[in-house]
Order: sequence, then structure tokens, then C-alpha cells
Amino acid sequence: MRNRLAAGIARRYLYKETTRGAVGTISTVSVCAMAVATAAIVCVLSVFNGFREVIGARLDTLSPDVMVTPAEGKVFAQADSVCRAVLSVSGVAAATPTLSDNALVIGNSQEMPVTIKGVRPDEYSRITAVKSLIGDDYGQWIGDAGAEHDYMASADIAIGIGMRLRVYPDDHLLIFAPKREGRVNMANPAASFITDSLHVAGIYRTDQQQFDADGIIAPLDVVRELLQYDTEASAIEVKATEATDPARLAADISKKLGSRFIVRDRLRQQETNFRMISIEKWVSFLLLGFILLIASFNCISSLSMVVIQKQKAIGTLVALGASRRDIGRIFAWESIYVSLAGGLAGLLLGVVLCLLQQHFGLIKLGGDPSARLIAAYPVRLEWSDLLLTLVPVGAIGLLTAWITSRFARSRIGAK
Repeated sequence: MRNRLAAGIARRYLYKETTRGAVGTISTVSVCAMAVATAAIVCVLSVFNGFREVIGARLDTLSPDVMVTPAEGKVFAQADSVCRAVLSVSGVAAATPTLSDNALVIGNSQEMPVTIKGVRPDEYSRITAVKSLIGDDYGQWIGDAGAEHDYMASADIAIGIGMRLRVYPDDHLLIFAPKREGRVNMANPAASFITDSLHVAGIYRTDQQQFDADGIIAPLDVVRELLQYDTEASAIEVKATEATDPARLAADISKKLGSRFIVRDRLRQQETNFRMISIEKWVSFLLLGFILLIASFNCISSLSMVVIQKQKAIGTLVALGASRRDIGRIFAWESIYVSLAGGLAGLLLGVVLCLLQQHFGLIKLGGDPSARLIAAYPVRLEWSDLLLTLVPVGAIGLLTAWITSRFARSRIGAK
């Protein structure tokens, strides 16, 4: 009963003070400051969610749903047997072995280090969207071009290689890979390398530096011969069925294969990138939370002024039998009302701004439009972020309520 009475008196004070007077104006400004800081938290978290989604979408092109790699060493033997074991797991739509390692290519009298990846073209194109990355003017996928061209193996190269070496579809590359066994002959260093020629079937572009800089995709048999492997592979790449959660599938495959292999879903494959975005997101959240805390000082100041302005009313309530705790309760409730008003208004404002940006792209990115992947800041609103934003708003509301309550009780009997 006392709480209900205190809440009612506080609500009456709030309505009255926000309609007129300097104290009411200051209280309104305090509510607006809380709202703006809260809306900023919602908007910033949503923008980071948007960038995370954009990066994840771009990685879909060459990153499989699940990747199996050896726990020790670069390769594992009997890759086809391991692949069959993976295919037996429920939720696997397709799986294929791949073999990756470093090499050196020469084209147009220029050389550069590359990462060559051996794949089975038909299987690999089912698991990734690699075929869609090769434009009509940039050749074709090796699975469509055929395994050989003029007695040379066909390969697709990243756009970074094409730009640096100035090679185009139907050009040829000379590729070198060091022999895995034996000593280096210093008198004839070239004898320590295995050499092969590659026909450039196409050039792919993902708009991701890690894929576009130095990648070459060639048939698995060709790469095994170049790197002196027989049945080995460096990874098994897996596509999940449409209704299967990749994270859950990764756990099932890991249970099937045991500790000899590391199984990662797409998120864990790019853990560094996503971790960086997550760290930036939560650091921004803490900084904006600190700004929200500073904004709450205005609330404490304005509520303290309300307490001083209501000195006579406090005396009247005391004369009517109100205790110190009752007086503190009244102004604690008023503080809670002010914090909630600012917080909820900020949440509503943040949601509206995010939805406008998400659907209409009002705020554009700077720079050359032709060089950008997206035209406007990406935004994705997550309800969990809204609930998280309420945590500092609620904590600040309780803090201001406690401070205001103590100040109100200290004013009892003051003239």
C-alpha cells in the first residue's frame, strides 16, 4: 500500500514538473539525454550485426558449411575413407576431399607465391558457389572447361594473381612446388622443385582479400601429383542439408571421427574475423554504456532540484505521518519513472532509426560507389540486443533511485 501511494505521488510530481518551470525543463532534457544515449547503443549494436551478416554472406561463396582438418600435421591419409565416414553422418548433403599447399607460379616473366588448392570440380561446385564467382568475361569453371587443355591441366585463379601477373583466361602459368623428400641440390636448385604447366580456364573474384589475393584451384589429381601425395588430403569440405544447423552437424561429425580431426562450422573457420567484429561491438557497447552513465548524472541533478523544490511538500507529508523511508520511496519512484521514460523512448527511437536504415539505406557509405560492396551502412536489428540494452538502463535507474532517495531523506527537517 505504501509503495502504491509513493508511486502515485511520484507520478503526480513527474507530470506536474514536466509541464512547466525550469526544473521541469531540466527533467525533460535529462530524459532526452537518456533516450539519445540508449538509441545510440541500439543503433551501434545493430550496425555491427549488419557488418557481421555482410561478411558472413560473402564468406558463403568459398567457405563450406563444415570443414574437417587434421588435428596434427597438414594432411591426413586415406582421405576417401574419411570422406565416406563423413557422408554417413545424418545431415550431410555432400562432402569432398581437398588438398592445399604453397607453391610458386611464373607468368609473363613475373613470379609470385600462391596457395594452390586441389579439388574434384563436380563435387566442389556442389559444396561452394565457386561457379558464380567467375563472370562471363572471365573464362569458365574448370569442371566446365575439362580437366586438360592442350595436354595441360586447367585451373582457375584468383583475380589478385591475374592482376599482378597480367594473365587472362587461356593464358598459361608455370608452377613450382618443392619436393617433400630429399636434400636441396645447391649446385642445381631447380632440381629440388617439381614443375608443371597450368592452363588458366577462368578467373574468380570473391571480394574477400583472403580468397582473392593468391588462390589457385586445380583438379585434385594434378595437385596431388605436384605435391607428391597419393591418397592424402588437407581437408574434407562438407555441405549441410537445407534443414540442418551447421554447428550441430559439426558436432555430430566430430563425434563420428574422434580426436584425430578438428571439425569447424563456417563461423569457426573465420573465427578471427568474427571475433574482431564481436570485440569491437562489445567495446562500443561499454563506451556507450559509460556515456549513458554520464547522461544519468543529469537525471540525478534534476531530481535533486525537484527534491529541493518540494521541500515544503516534504514537510507537509512528514507532518501527516510520512516516515523518512516513505519520502525516500516517493523520489526513488520518480527517479525510476524518469529513467524508464528515457530508456523506453531511446529503445523506440533506436528501433525506428534501424528499421529506416535497414529498409531505405538513408546513411550511405563514403568513397567510390563502384568500388563498394554495399551502398549504405548495413543494419540488422536483434531483439536480444534490445534486452541487453535494458540492462544498463535498469541498473542506472536503480542507481539514480538510490541516490535520489538518500538525498530526499537527508532533506527532511532542512529549511
